[in-house]
Amino acid sequence: MDLASWDEQYRKEVDSPAERESVPNPLLVEAARDLRPGRALDLACGTGRNALWLAQNQWRVTAVDGSPTALEILRRRAAGLRIETQIVDLEDSGFTIAPARYDLIAMCYYFQKNLLEPCKLGLVPGGVMVVIALLMEPGKERSTFRLRPGELRGYFADWEILHDRESIDAWQHKVAEVVARRPASEGL
Repeated sequence: MDLASWDEQYRKEVDSPAERESVPNPLLVEAARDLRPGRALDLACGTGRNALWLAQNQWRVTAVDGSPTALEILRRRAAGLRIETQIVDLEDSGFTIAPARYDLIAMCYYFQKNLLEPCKLGLVPGGVMVVIALLMEPGKERSTFRLRPGELRGYFADWEILHDRESIDAWQHKVAEVVARRPASEGL
């Protein structure tokens, strides 16, 4: 879907918010619940369901999305919360993630292979990454944003895997989920 289509989808949501856009992802909640709040990066945040939950739970959140409409909705919902928003085209090679800056990075329902290494390096040693990616399926659009079964866990082979599952989600999408901790002893 192109940016104009996403903006139109988010404009419709202003009047009747979709339930899935207002409830934080359960995997993110489970992963973050036992962590000490610090800095979090929410990539492709949409209208901010995960960013809002994190900020409500004392995290300092940077929420990034390419849709100005989605981020405007997030800013309205976030009144009084510590959320920095950035309008960013994640596919643009100019987007950077500062090394060892975040305690938690979420990449939920968006996967971009060339962002994975910068995300991993963007975590502090001992930091946690939550990734939910769509899997390739027969009859579904082939895309560089979809992964083959078993592929996601391979990107974290040298990390502590806290959660690893492939399943069908509540919206009938085949997804891969990984929660992984950057090794605490890993050099910067």
